[in-house]
Amino acid sequence: HYEKNIVRLINNILDDDGQVKDKASDELATIRMSLYRKRNELRKVFDRLSGKLNKQGYLTDIVESFMNGRRVLAVFAEQKRMVKGILHSESDSRRTSFIEPEETITLNNDVYALELQEQKEIQRILRQLTADLSPYAPILQHYFDISAIFDFIEAKAKLAVVLQASKPSLSENALIHLKEAYHPLLLLQNQKSGKPTIPTNLDLDHQNRILVISGPNAGGKTVTMKTAGILQVMLQAGLLVPVSPDSEMGIFKQMMMHMGDTQSIEFELSTYSAHLKHMKYFLDMSNGRTLFFIDELGSGSDPELGGAFAEVIMEELAKKHAIGVVTTHYLNLKVMANKVKGIINGAMQFDEQNLQPLYQLKIGSPGSSYTFAIAERIGMDKRLIHRARQLVSQKHFELDQLLNEAEQQQKRLTEETKKLNALLSENHKLQKEMQEIIHNKKHQQEMERLKLLQATTSEKFQYVKDTERKLKSLVTEWRKTEDKEELIKTIRAILFQQKEKFVVEKKQKKLNENFIDTGTEVKVGSKVRMKKNRQVGVVDEIRGKKAFVRIGIVQIQVSLDDLAVVEEKKNEAV
Repeated sequence: HYEKNIVRLINNILDDDGQVKDKASDELATIRMSLYRKRNELRKVFDRLSGKLNKQGYLTDIVESFMNGRRVLAVFAEQKRMVKGILHSESDSRRTSFIEPEETITLNNDVYALELQEQKEIQRILRQLTADLSPYAPILQHYFDISAIFDFIEAKAKLAVVLQASKPSLSENALIHLKEAYHPLLLLQNQKSGKPTIPTNLDLDHQNRILVISGPNAGGKTVTMKTAGILQVMLQAGLLVPVSPDSEMGIFKQMMMHMGDTQSIEFELSTYSAHLKHMKYFLDMSNGRTLFFIDELGSGSDPELGGAFAEVIMEELAKKHAIGVVTTHYLNLKVMANKVKGIINGAMQFDEQNLQPLYQLKIGSPGSSYTFAIAERIGMDKRLIHRARQLVSQKHFELDQLLNEAEQQQKRLTEETKKLNALLSENHKLQKEMQEIIHNKKHQQEMERLKLLQATTSEKFQYVKDTERKLKSLVTEWRKTEDKEELIKTIRAILFQQKEKFVVEKKQKKLNENFIDTGTEVKVGSKVRMKKNRQVGVVDEIRGKKAFVRIGIVQIQVSLDDLAVVEEKKNEAV
């Protein structure tokens, strides 16, 4: 809980910088006031004296300094007898002497005495403050513990920001599913130097428990293994880790690591003896909640015998359901990984064309050590490389070369797959765009249809309004006239003949849309359209300003001014 009295007691004594306040006690206030006056008096005397001696050429460029807490002058060594006072020290070159002037000795003594009094009073005040706060010791310890927790949380957050870390999904099972995982120390180092860091993907669970990583030296095998190990330690220490949030990590009760040369003169262990001693501990202590890492399993002994022991060790670890990563160059372990259940191969990829490691882990197939390729890369004599190839067993060399070719072929297939996926993605994008175009076209056609429908509806609506107006007029006329029979004929004509006329005109209008005006002079034989009713016919005869136009089988007389020469529209090619 929050105790106000603690804050009050501390604020009465200490300022925001942790220094004891002048008003902490009357005695301290008196001492500090006296000290302030004495220091001012000392400064005035010292400034006057240093100015005088400096004009006489006795002082160096430094002029003044402090020795043993006392103010002294920096005097040329050859002039030190000209200045009365106490010699405190000399420079390493013996060219400068530091002298406390005789005129300031008493003042320096007074200042020194007051400073001692000030320190004693401060100690007394702090002891009293400690005594006053002692009843609150348990709660102060609790405050301290909470502050430590907050500091730790803030430190974790700051580290997570720098590493761009995140929290993976946590599983109750023993597993590691790392996506875009970075070694934190390598990431920090590359951030400073501006180099890119290549992430690692790693999957281990109850089905694929042990990963055997092979590949060239300096290809990233050990770094990949360390990445998985250090990220697991960070996670179980409560830190966010530099992986994709889609990653999933379990919790292990044991973590074991064997890496590097562990020989011991003290315990009479050779490199291989120490290696086997650690492997024995691994086998004795491993279980389904164990995560282990072994660098260069079986190294330090005869390759054939060491490889055999390495196979036995891996088989036993697999039987104990332990999860781990092993790096090796032994061909027998690469072959074994494809046969024993729960053990899988992984290879660090290598660009043989440019003789450069790619630092990318490929799970599912073993990798070549690229021994001769690396030798060529560093510029070793080709004669020596050729001689070394002759000394290697032909089958061993062929198998390594086969792994090499398989790895390069897989790399090419991966690149082709990426290209194919890119083309499929582009095709999907084009298909989507085409669907949008078709949709827009259909929408446009629907809008045109609605416009035409609206125009037709408007014409019908106008016709209904005209008919309604005429009928109202006829109703009025019905009331006035006595000749009902004639009025009935008129009504019948409006209701039935007008409707037929509307249908005929609509058909004729649609028919006439197939013709366009040519703007030429009307002649016998010309195809013409009447401007009033837009009917189309052929001119049979012209008499003065009149023309006889044949429409179907009917010939009518029309004024030349009411005719326009037309021609039939040509069908456009689709």
